[in-house]
Amino acid sequence: MCDNGQNAVAVSLSRRLGQAARPRVLVVMGVSGCGKSTVAQLMAARLGWPVIEGDDLHPPANIARMSNGIPLTDADRAPWLDRIAAEIRAWREQGQCGIVTCSSLRRTYRDRISDGHAEVCFVYLKGSREDIAPRLRQRTGHFMPAGMLDSQFATLEEPDMHHEVVMTLDVNAPQAQLAEQACLHLGRLPG
Repeated sequence: MCDNGQNAVAVSLSRRLGQAARPRVLVVMGVSGCGKSTVAQLMAARLGWPVIEGDDLHPPANIARMSNGIPLTDADRAPWLDRIAAEIRAWREQGQCGIVTCSSLRRTYRDRISDGHAEVCFVYLKGSREDIAPRLRQRTGHFMPAGMLDSQFATLEEPDMHHEVVMTLDVNAPQAQLAEQACLHLGRLPG
């Protein structure tokens, strides 16, 4: 738990993140409506890193399915995950840093997009259905209907705090504080 003089923000670092050097690529993850896009943008502004909205990499067929309340299958997600993995690989190969948003709901998805590299850190915005449902109902202009939240939680496999490179943040804190605390913790890791 961190306290910067305002409200305490719950931050947990996985064992593997604590043993790794400072990551160069961040994947802001969590169920729909948890605040991925906002937190990623705030972190990108603090760090000066580019950010990619993972939803923009979905094939049109996926957006159509989700817009109609049809959950994606693993086969539907495969080309989307591969596009995200390609963006991450390009940053890594060029020695660049970057942030991408991606729900990354299952460990197999996280493994696929990170290719197991410790320099790719998942920033997990953790919250309960009760925390996130009101946000999703208030959101406008997004293709994901609020009714799909149950399927997101049914698919979610929370990150393994021993074997994955992950930082977990409690979504109940203000998003600006989440971004600030995440950046502070990343800055304390060895470069």
